[in-house]
Amino acid sequence: MQYQGDSVGYNQALSAYRETRVRTASQGTLIIMLYDEAIKQLGEAVSLLDDNFRKEPSRIEKISNRILKAQEIITELMASLDMEAGGEIARNLFSLYGYFNQQLVQANMDKRPEGILSVKEMMEELRLAWVEVVSNTAVPTEVQSAPAGINIAG
Repeated sequence: MQYQGDSVGYNQALSAYRETRVRTASQGTLIIMLYDEAIKQLGEAVSLLDDNFRKEPSRIEKISNRILKAQEIITELMASLDMEAGGEIARNLFSLYGYFNQQLVQANMDKRPEGILSVKEMMEELRLAWVEVVSNTAVPTEVQSAPAGINIAG
């Protein structure tokens, strides 16, 4: 039998670690973390969709919540774009993120995995591109500063 206090202490330590990780991450690393969480949420939404999901109303709500969380993250990615400095790339990403959100709205209404999977696959590709950018432009952590607008805590 596990002592209840140990679980609380562990959860507090884990939460503190995650917060420290976010606070000390570079902007590029934060973007990758946002992608990771959105991809995770979309994967969980798809895994909850099967032939029997409509028989369990709580699963419908869970699916919707996962999709909505992914949309919040995508909106955060949109808000973090520097349209002036990013030029055409930022404009293209903004349009793509808007498309992602439209697809997820429709997928959430239809409760069909195809739209979710399509967005998830494109986000996985973009994530790989960000990993490459971050690894090729790495700056020592003490020099980097996190942008004020990114919130992955939800």
